[in-house]
Amino acid sequence: MPRLIAFDADDTLWPNQPHFDAAEARLHELLAHYGTPQQFTDQFFAVQRQNLPLFGYGAKPFMLGMIETVLQLTDGQITGQEIQHILDLGKRLLDYPIELLPDVADTLAAIKAQGPPLMLLTKGDLFDQESKLARSGLGDLFDHVEIVSEKNEGTYQRILDRHNVRPEEFVMVGNSLKSDVLPVARLGGHAAYVPYYTTWAMERVSEAEQAGVAFRQMQSVAEVPAWLRELAG
Repeated sequence: MPRLIAFDADDTLWPNQPHFDAAEARLHELLAHYGTPQQFTDQFFAVQRQNLPLFGYGAKPFMLGMIETVLQLTDGQITGQEIQHILDLGKRLLDYPIELLPDVADTLAAIKAQGPPLMLLTKGDLFDQESKLARSGLGDLFDHVEIVSEKNEGTYQRILDRHNVRPEEFVMVGNSLKSDVLPVARLGGHAAYVPYYTTWAMERVSEAEQAGVAFRQMQSVAEVPAWLRELAG
């Protein structure tokens, strides 16, 4: 039996990316007189990629990136009122109601009853992620919570070392191949990929990056308990 089972949060336990997509679409409507949606999308992606090492992930970097993008596209001609619209959109991303994805609550409860410690392992802004966990009502199901700035092999190894767990005793469940699955699988851990219908552009990986990496793909988190029993033999 695995000794530690971790779940990603955003778009694994509850929807997150759709809220960001809706905010970006709303901004397109508000600022349509400055350019096309494609112009905004391309510039916004470039700004986010450039700012990621400085700001990290989450609603606050998203909001700052939107402001910077519009300033660039308008050559600084955006109005104060329009900047306020962007700030309002960003603030809504920090307090939207958390609605669990199907089967999440029952699955976590079933795994909790099996015995191995459960961990919430997510990346992003500490305050934002703690707030979402509190709003989700799932906090009591997790024995450990790890909120990190990045999910890569080094991050996972440090967490495993801290909890005295070997990679082959570790399970990670998430919707991102880049962040939740490939780093864990490359370390020798067990990774379950539960795709969500939409994926942030920064989290997409090519087929070449997946080549030769072993992981389990599932349609729903409801398949996780049976898989854990399979791993336990």
